[in-house]
Amino acid sequence: MRSRIHNKMCWSRALFTGWILLLVQLLCLEAVPISMDKTKVKETEKIPEEAPASVDTGLHYDRYLREVIDFLEKDQHFREKLHNTDMEDIKQGKLAKELDFVSHHVRTKLDELKRQEVNRLRTLIKAKQDLEGGNDIAVDHQALLKQFEYLNHMNPHTFEVDDLDRLIKSATKDLENYDKERHDEFKRYEMMKEHDRREHLKTLGEDERKKEEEHYEEMRKKHADHPKVNHPGSQNQLKEVWEEADGLDPEDFDPKTFFNLHDTNGDGFFDEQELEALFTKELEKIYDPTNEEDDMVEMEEERLRMREHVMNEVDSNKDRLVSLDEFLVATKKKEFLEPDSWETLEQNQAYTDEEMREFEEHLAQQEQDLHLKAVDLQKQRDELERQQEQLNAQKIELQQAVEHMERLKSQKVDPPPEVHVEGNAIPEMHLVDDQLHHEQEAQPQDHEPAAPQDTPQEHHEQQNQVLAQQGLPQTHQDLPPGHQEAAQGQHDLP
Repeated sequence: MRSRIHNKMCWSRALFTGWILLLVQLLCLEAVPISMDKTKVKETEKIPEEAPASVDTGLHYDRYLREVIDFLEKDQHFREKLHNTDMEDIKQGKLAKELDFVSHHVRTKLDELKRQEVNRLRTLIKAKQDLEGGNDIAVDHQALLKQFEYLNHMNPHTFEVDDLDRLIKSATKDLENYDKERHDEFKRYEMMKEHDRREHLKTLGEDERKKEEEHYEEMRKKHADHPKVNHPGSQNQLKEVWEEADGLDPEDFDPKTFFNLHDTNGDGFFDEQELEALFTKELEKIYDPTNEEDDMVEMEEERLRMREHVMNEVDSNKDRLVSLDEFLVATKKKEFLEPDSWETLEQNQAYTDEEMREFEEHLAQQEQDLHLKAVDLQKQRDELERQQEQLNAQKIELQQAVEHMERLKSQKVDPPPEVHVEGNAIPEMHLVDDQLHHEQEAQPQDHEPAAPQDTPQEHHEQQNQVLAQQGLPQTHQDLPPGHQEAAQGQHDLP
């Protein structure tokens, strides 16, 4: 982080030094002075040189961090304090208190940056909630913003001393944990690769498994067969870069010149990316992307190991930067002149047997949980399919009922004719008809030929006889019109 804070200041010093050297060369030139009319000479328009771009820290709030630092650098008072403050004082928050003396213009811009960052976080929270399907749930932004420790969420409008203190401490802590997270991720990668290899062997026959094991050992030996790797940060390693990358004579190796050549952003420090670039030649001895036996993920892990080793040896104040003074001091140590041999990844397995066993147990438990979840989901699917079949059957029955009603309507069936009788004779008539019907059914059926049916008049007389026996009035419905009048006359007689 300090590398980015000093960019502009160191760059301006470099420009100033360049102008001084140019002036000395002009004074030393032996030339005849020529009088010039300066009023007719147009001054060359100076194009301001841009400072080198800051390297991405990998933090999710990297842009906010860099913008805050860039605007703080524009304040002369803060820039001077930063130059004279030790890294430990910065970590303890002493530098943050200098924010009270920053100009109003810079403070106003910092307020704007903070409001933009808070809005960005709120947008991320809302987007995450939408993905999780919680559109109808009210969002408590204040509670969710607590997880972002690099700013004071209780005051989303102004950038205060507490915000700068939080930003410095969070960035320091997160950068320190960044390498550990990368190591853990690589360890999981290596264990998963070994797990997949073992699982693949289980699917092979005995002969195929033997061939696969032989091929695996052959690739391991081929990968380990490479030129000697120099100890990172040693004299031999830097001289090799000096000769092959810089094209200079190794006998003329000069540590200070080497430092200035590879301080690519000219800020007076080696940051992590500049250090890692120094190890490219060593890594090319071990890894080739065109070789089957070389894993480029392992190459990046090796690069990280080399950089961490040099930082631990050279970075005396632990600010994750190597200054020129720290570098020159390291070049005088015995480790620089007579280093031990460097052990590469194939000589240092990333995980232990116990870690591998626990990893496979964890994978087995995950697989079992997924299986149980799959069984439960299958049951739910079967139940839904059963319910769907019931709904389809009910739908078919309903359609059939509707079709039946439509057919009845299309046939236009007329209701049976009404029976006109005197008084309350309808119920009694039905009773008589039912009684006659039951009597007929109760009679034994003979195998003799059926007797001829009675005429309507005879049938009517039989009904009247039964009614007369029961003391009920007689009907004349089934008689022809003439007979009905005659029968009515008979009833009128005493």
